[in-house]
Amino acid sequence: MVLTTSDLAKYPFVPEAAEEVKRRDLKIENLMNPDYKEILDRAEERVEEALQSNPPKVSYRPHEGDIEILSFPVAVILVAASVNDFMKRRYALAEAARAAELLANENEEKKIVEVAKAFNWKIRTPKESLGRIKFEFAVHFTDFLRNTESFHEKEWKLVNKPVLRGDVYLRKHDVARLLQEEIRRRIEVRLASNVRSMLQDPILERVDKLKQIYASQIGEKHFEELPKELVDEAFPPCVRQLYDAAKSGRHISHVGRFTLTTFLLHAGMEPNKIVELFHSTSDFNERLTRYQVEHISGSRGSRTKYIPPKCETLQTHGVCPGVDDLCRSVRHPLSYYRRRSRTLKKEAPVS
Repeated sequence: MVLTTSDLAKYPFVPEAAEEVKRRDLKIENLMNPDYKEILDRAEERVEEALQSNPPKVSYRPHEGDIEILSFPVAVILVAASVNDFMKRRYALAEAARAAELLANENEEKKIVEVAKAFNWKIRTPKESLGRIKFEFAVHFTDFLRNTESFHEKEWKLVNKPVLRGDVYLRKHDVARLLQEEIRRRIEVRLASNVRSMLQDPILERVDKLKQIYASQIGEKHFEELPKELVDEAFPPCVRQLYDAAKSGRHISHVGRFTLTTFLLHAGMEPNKIVELFHSTSDFNERLTRYQVEHISGSRGSRTKYIPPKCETLQTHGVCPGVDDLCRSVRHPLSYYRRRSRTLKKEAPVS
């Protein structure tokens, strides 16, 4: 099945869209050409939407197919040039969320199959039914498992899904959610390109503007009534896992290190103590670690004191090890910490 121009505008990450961009001879050195202004403006707007929306998502303009197709690779260039890992992850997630919503609303199942095959999925539309439920898709279990690694909900456990002869039977919205993970990873790979040196100053000015928007979105927020002294018994599960990993020298992802550092700073730990905490990790570099901790604390660089990511973001990046009862009633690790600290204080025996 051949994807139409409209489909390529919806799903500009598929190989056919890249071929279309190549056919139209869009080149990075020509971005300042007046003919590209509308495309460049839309590309910048895509990134702004990703940074400002919550949860992050990019809009879709069905009547501007050509601009939608061409603005996607330009937006990727802008974000790649930011050299900001968190901007990259947020943009990739936003574009993936947009695509997942469009896929969930597709009327033609064959188009969903076509997008899935762009990721080499083994997928089909089964004619048979399992029990009373008619499943729209059957996906090979390896494709299912690869894209549910960071999912913690019970409904996504393979044992809770119907499986027959190696295929997992799924509804359309489930396939869209799994494809969101594939799309996010593919875009993140594209965002790793080193393009900043290839861009002209007016383009870099746009990139810096986007970085300022991002900084304003994650700038310091106040969490009132946090304990004045560190209460490690009140750490949420995500921070407890990261804290124990750091003390034992186990590997921690970039997102995990940022989360742990920002949390401990807001919880009252001194930067020097945080640097010492990472000392056991195999790739420890004291100069680099100290610079990063001081940058996150606001004593260097932009002077912005960063806050930990929200629970939703931690779940997206696989940092959440699973929720407890208190997790279900909060949306942020510091909110958990504040509430748990209060409970512990009330439960403490009076001396």
